[in-house]
Amino acid sequence: MPSRNKVFMLGNLTSDVELTYTPNQTAVADFGLAVNRRWTGSNGETQESVSYIRVRAFGKLAENCSKYIVKGSLVDVEGRLDYEQWESRKGNEKRQHSMHRLVAMDVQFLPNGKKHEREPGEDPPEPDDVPY
Repeated sequence: MPSRNKVFMLGNLTSDVELTYTPNQTAVADFGLAVNRRWTGSNGETQESVSYIRVRAFGKLAENCSKYIVKGSLVDVEGRLDYEQWESRKGNEKRQHSMHRLVAMDVQFLPNGKKHEREPGEDPPEPDDVPY
């Protein structure tokens, strides 16, 4: 049976990009994304909700994300959903955890005044006040 796993999200970064490298030196970028939804309720009032999504990018895309976007940046992410499960221990208690993550295949950096090009090894800039 055919299937498709394709996701498009447009939102603002909730955190600066965390860039790490795998043992074989593949770049991995992790960041949070806030996606807003607005609608008019049955009472005629505008309502809003926010979904918070974890995003991961690999390779050159990960390096570019780390170099060009910061907390508050507006981005358009195309990718696929990945489901992760893990177990942790607290004392003798085992805890099961799970989450969906958006694995980015493409990230478009959109203009909103929140981009910054950093040199390798340079600390991230202090972000402006962002409501996320």
